[in-house]
Amino acid sequence: MGKEAVTGLILAGGEGRRLGGADKGLVDYRGRPLVAHAIERFAPQVATLMISANRNIERYRRLGYPVVTDACADRLGPLAGIAAGLRACETPWLAVCPCDGPQLPADLVGRLLAAVGDAPLAIAATPAGPQPTFMLCRRELLPALDARISSGERGALAWCRSQGAVQVRFPDAAAFANLNRPEDFAAAINPAAR
Repeated sequence: MGKEAVTGLILAGGEGRRLGGADKGLVDYRGRPLVAHAIERFAPQVATLMISANRNIERYRRLGYPVVTDACADRLGPLAGIAAGLRACETPWLAVCPCDGPQLPADLVGRLLAAVGDAPLAIAATPAGPQPTFMLCRRELLPALDARISSGERGALAWCRSQGAVQVRFPDAAAFANLNRPEDFAAAINPAAR
């Protein structure tokens, strides 16, 4: 089983609260929208790619990939974006990453695929802890995920654990660093500013 069995989904549907409400995926980072960096590293690892977004849909479409939106207008977090991706997924597997991790590993999907075995999903883990929005999950998990969202669950890690996720160790925590706040962007561009 290789990347031809995997659809990729980049999560860019958040509210950007820690960035003053900015659409994080479209925030400039090193001369390009932040999501473009995730696309560059993630697209070669999957057969097809989608973006999960809930605003600025046309701007995301202009990046050249299909855009899926949450089924509910209430912003329900990453699980809702993953559910939207699973609804649109036409391959056995969906690989997921957030738009705000521009240094994600170039072997993320391959390593998750190699480790998942008979489990329904696999997530990355670093010395800093589990990274549940960097995941690989079976398309068949959609009903279980919909039920979890309907019950009020919002936590990606809790859902992954409830499904028996395999954790795949990655030694470099920096590869999974999220750019969530203005100071994160400043430090990533100019590490001396830390």
